[in-house]
Amino acid sequence: MSRETIRFGLFLTPTADSYPDLVRQAQAVERNGLDLVGIQDHPYQRRFLDTFALIGDLLARTERATIFPAVANVPLRPPAVLATLAASLDVMSGGRFELGLGAGAFWDGIEAMGGPRRSPGESVDALAEAIEIIRRSWSGERSVTFEGSHYRVKGFHPGPPPAHDIGIWLGAYQPRMLALTGRVADGWVPSHGYAPPEKAREMAKRVDDAAEKAGRDPRSIRRVYNLSGQIADGPVRERLQGPPEHWIETLTGFVLELGFDSFIYSPAEDAPGQIERFALEVAPGVREAVA
Repeated sequence: MSRETIRFGLFLTPTADSYPDLVRQAQAVERNGLDLVGIQDHPYQRRFLDTFALIGDLLARTERATIFPAVANVPLRPPAVLATLAASLDVMSGGRFELGLGAGAFWDGIEAMGGPRRSPGESVDALAEAIEIIRRSWSGERSVTFEGSHYRVKGFHPGPPPAHDIGIWLGAYQPRMLALTGRVADGWVPSHGYAPPEKAREMAKRVDDAAEKAGRDPRSIRRVYNLSGQIADGPVRERLQGPPEHWIETLTGFVLELGFDSFIYSPAEDAPGQIERFALEVAPGVREAVA
């Protein structure tokens, strides 16, 4: 892996009260040369802005960063509508949108908003159907018809084609979701809190095995690790809390030992200062170490 292929960015929580800060943080990503902004999507959280409205706003305020939902709540976002929305954001931003998808969680909240309550197996099956509809919507077909157990479209006329080949990145932890990622997805977006290194290695193997079984090159699947911590001078306190040299060593290990090629960072505090240190101290060090 070359150092140019490793990407770094920011993970945002779309808290409505923090909107001005969210804008400043996205602009800091751009100013400091970072690559990505991922934004979580929980529509049933009353204190949150709508993730896609925020993405559209931040894309309009930036010029080079790629922005994506990390990850979109598919049970509350019908796939045909989601495909048109994603393509529209990609066109308007000049190809700076990727589509992170999740099978769903917090089913009480989903059901409260009128969405379905699905079992774990049903949610994976539904996501696979959604991906099929989304892919076909971007394929150039004039009319899309699909009859599934969870989603149906009949003679749907897709909207504008995307500006680039939008990647579909899945938030996946359980075996069937990891296998789906390997079979059909362009990226995998786990969070360190749910997929620490001691678990991520086996998860990555499931993705790789499924990709190979489907005749795909596992190396074509981007691996985006969502990290929360603090870059702080002084002694190392935790795996993701310590000085820049500790972060460089840790993230280099994530690249070389676990295969991750992208990192989105959620600072515990002092976001502007942390974004700058992540961009100017940690990212170059990791790229140099990998090279």
